[in-house]
Amino acid sequence: MTAVDETMTAINDAVTLGRQGDTATARKQLTALWDTIGAGGDPLHRVSLAHFLADLQVHAADALTWDIRALDAADALTDERAQAHHAGLSVQGFYPSLHLNLADNYRRLGAFDTARRHLDHARDRLDALDEDGYGLGVRAGIANVEAALAERSTEQLPTHPAAS
Repeated sequence: MTAVDETMTAINDAVTLGRQGDTATARKQLTALWDTIGAGGDPLHRVSLAHFLADLQVHAADALTWDIRALDAADALTDERAQAHHAGLSVQGFYPSLHLNLADNYRRLGAFDTARRHLDHARDRLDALDEDGYGLGVRAGIANVEAALAERSTEQLPTHPAAS
């Protein structure tokens, strides 16, 4: 039997609050957890927390900060560590979503060329995703950001988690 990862449980609890509409409390809880974990903590904890905390930011510059932290943590994460938490996880499966989020942040900040590069990185790594709800969601996100880039829009997309 695998031991319960208290930090991942706390991250998931905060994410649930955010998805239920209590984004302020979720941000506060995740920020407090980050203060505990730190920039040198467990990469799985850092990538998960930063990825979700980025989604709770209203301003693209704040989301960008957290998404860069998530990408940095993914670069330090191993499949062995990810699979110790959940057998089906692969580090490569994190990258399409991470690059998609970076592309959206840069787009919202008007850095269209940088956004396009990250969107290309996301698209190049789609083979790591299954055709399940998660994979289809990332693919739809790429299409949404692609369309917004084509319009040179800097508006927050209605599908962005902080827009709800």
